[in-house]
Amino acid sequence: MSGMGRQFLRYLRLLGVQVRASVLLALQYRGDFLVDGPLSLLWALTAVSPLLVVYRDRAVLAGWSFGEALFVTGWFLLLTAVVEGTINPSLTAVVDHVRKGTLDFVLMKPADAQFLVSTAKFEPWKMNHVLTSAGIFTWGFVTLGRGPTALGLLQAALLLLTATVLLYSLWILTVSAAFYVVKVDNLTYLFSSLFDAARWPSSFFPGPLRFVFTAIIPLAVLTTFPAEAMLGRLEGRHLLGAMVAAAAFSALARAAWRRSLAQYTSASS
Repeated sequence: MSGMGRQFLRYLRLLGVQVRASVLLALQYRGDFLVDGPLSLLWALTAVSPLLVVYRDRAVLAGWSFGEALFVTGWFLLLTAVVEGTINPSLTAVVDHVRKGTLDFVLMKPADAQFLVSTAKFEPWKMNHVLTSAGIFTWGFVTLGRGPTALGLLQAALLLLTATVLLYSLWILTVSAAFYVVKVDNLTYLFSSLFDAARWPSSFFPGPLRFVFTAIIPLAVLTTFPAEAMLGRLEGRHLLGAMVAAAAFSALARAAWRRSLAQYTSASS
């Protein structure tokens, strides 16, 4: 086996250790599952409610029917589960590490620091949103009177991976700012507020905002494109563009992290 293959297996085993530790910790607080379940359902109802209001007096808005718009909301909830269950728990702790100087303990470990801080903690109970998003997808297909196609599901799976990479990269870029400024809470709030706009199809926004949320801050890639994939109407160029954007943001995030880490180490030396 090549050195790269052994390195991959090493990090895969390390990821398994990190996940297992988080699961064992979560099992100590099983009551959280009973609490988060109803909260997840309430959050889903809150997310769908604006659609009920918007479509009360119209059948189609900006090229989207109510049943079609449900898929965008479903993807918003699904990615909320990804953020709250896998990305946010680990990366928000980085800010405290930088403030307290405890990031040194991470840097001393014989593994990539970005990997360690990104997989330090998972919150399985937050993944309840996956179930609610599946329910909304089912509601959407029932409303439309048809099911998904194999190609649509394949494209949606690719876009799920793409959206996860984009969200992770955006979080890394936000967290990297903690190495330069003392307080980044406003940045995290800004990120959350921008992500909240992804609950709507991108065509709902006027021209300038639609361009920003597609080409600059790729919110359309997160929810609108996957919804179109499940509906069987995603254009190939949009899928390719989403994958290119994910690769570009991933490279940018890695570069920002390495530069920020160099700033931290030089400051502490």
